[in-house]
Amino acid sequence: MNTKRSTVIATICARGGSKGLPRKNVLQFGRKPLIAHTIAQALACPSIAEVYVSTDDEEIAEVAAHYGAQVPYRRPSELATDTASKIPAIEHLVRHLESYGRRIETVVDLQPTSPLRASWDISKAIDLAHDAALVVSVTEPSHSPYYTLVEQSMDGVLHLSKRAAFVRRQDAPQVWGLNGSIYVWRRDALAEAAKHGFWSVEARPYVMPRNRSVDIDTAEDFELAQWLYMKQQTQQAPI
Repeated sequence: MNTKRSTVIATICARGGSKGLPRKNVLQFGRKPLIAHTIAQALACPSIAEVYVSTDDEEIAEVAAHYGAQVPYRRPSELATDTASKIPAIEHLVRHLESYGRRIETVVDLQPTSPLRASWDISKAIDLAHDAALVVSVTEPSHSPYYTLVEQSMDGVLHLSKRAAFVRRQDAPQVWGLNGSIYVWRRDALAEAAKHGFWSVEARPYVMPRNRSVDIDTAEDFELAQWLYMKQQTQQAPI
């Protein structure tokens, strides 16, 4: 394991189990395994010193190492269940690195199922983190909670998820959806979130377009992402 001091590292959490799309992290996407795209994007980001993968799976570990990531250990089983939160897994990895004397100030967590981001998306999100405990990537949702998202009450009647008295749509506040692609954590904020939950720290947005915000969870998502990826390649989009 590299012993140089690092201030900015990237983490990629990839479990072996997946119910929606089995073995999705190592499925061929384009000409390489899905997780390899995220590794390449992180390695292409100048401000990231090292890229680490946290996994419980031998095949994922081998693929990640082949494409340039460091895999310091196999993730403990209790942090790799279907119900386990990702934040404790990130914190576990960071503490492991710190136990070797590593100095870590910023943790850039990248979702391996978001292959359509660009390396400069990561760089821009990191730039925003100078004044934020946490920067999260977001995208414009297809529906606004002020006008079209509804919930069903106990009596079966629908009502708006977020009530407001705006006459025009343009008067409603801008809303975004978390796309899961990029999380830039200040080290102390990550520790706080590991203890008290994601929303215990202040977060600021990095806005991404929908065509780079697909999160692959199902076979349909995979097909859509493949189509968008091929379109990006035709247009010679950056890594």
